[in-house]
Amino acid sequence: MAKLEAKLGMIVDKVGQFFSGSDHLPSCDSDIIAGCEREVAEAEKQPSSDKSMQESLLRLSWALVHSKRPEDVQRGIAMLQSSLPSTVDPLQQRENLYLLAVGYYRSGDYSKSRDLVEKCLEIAPDWRQALTLESAIQERITKDGVIGLGIAATVAATAVGLIAGGIAAAASRKR
Repeated sequence: MAKLEAKLGMIVDKVGQFFSGSDHLPSCDSDIIAGCEREVAEAEKQPSSDKSMQESLLRLSWALVHSKRPEDVQRGIAMLQSSLPSTVDPLQQRENLYLLAVGYYRSGDYSKSRDLVEKCLEIAPDWRQALTLESAIQERITKDGVIGLGIAATVAATAVGLIAGGIAAAASRKR
């Protein structure tokens, strides 16, 4: 009996996780973003601190795309897109692509996010963060598909019910 209850509990937990839509990506709050913005401002004041500035901008873009606020995520995406063409270091390019993929994932553009993760994995096939994000994207696409099918089935069932009700009402009027 206890084994059955444990199994049922696991099933209920998995169903709850599926519909909760929670991902395992870290999130960032406005205090961290503000700290990163101050760091960028300080790096701008330093003479010949190109490497320091790049690192500060990378931290800021990381914080922005991991924010729960859509406007922060969009700002992070814009920063990363503008820096991508000038990035020549493969590791830096991989980081920027990954963060851009996180931003698109957070903004709900899963196909664009998946494309970027695939580019990351071309550069580093065993990169655990990218593989985790790829899995989260796939789960989200699957979940959205299942929910979409459920909505379509509900609409179809409602339409059939309305038609059947209309037929029944018309038949009862004729009597």
